[in-house]
Amino acid sequence: MTDNSKASMGRFDVYAIAKTLPETATTLLVDKYLTDREAASARVFRVYRPTPPHYHATCDEYLYALLGRGTFWMKDPSTKAEFGPGQLLFFERGTVHAMPEIFEEPLVFLSIDTPRREPTDIIFVDPRDGSPETFMARNARSR
Repeated sequence: MTDNSKASMGRFDVYAIAKTLPETATTLLVDKYLTDREAASARVFRVYRPTPPHYHATCDEYLYALLGRGTFWMKDPSTKAEFGPGQLLFFERGTVHAMPEIFEEPLVFLSIDTPRREPTDIIFVDPRDGSPETFMARNARSR
């Protein structure tokens, strides 16, 4: 598959891209950029384990569930609700969020970050829960 992340336009088969993501990973997620611009980025990513509470300091995030089911909360655990394919989750930069349960795999999202989020912009509420390197495969490779 060609890397079109810097192209001026594009057409993407997100389900075909989702199928290229590995079956297992040592990190919480593996992603593939569709677009990667300063104003916004778009990615397809697969989640392999429940994600602990964390936030992103630099962007708002839109998560469109393509495949799988689980629970997700934003701001605090009292907002926990189930999600599944076809649902859009949105939260502003700085909003603590977590995915405590995965019910059905593979769990794949289409993510739009505005503005573009650096892959290392991941701040865990409890630093013992992880780091950018344990969160995303591309960060583990860059060590």
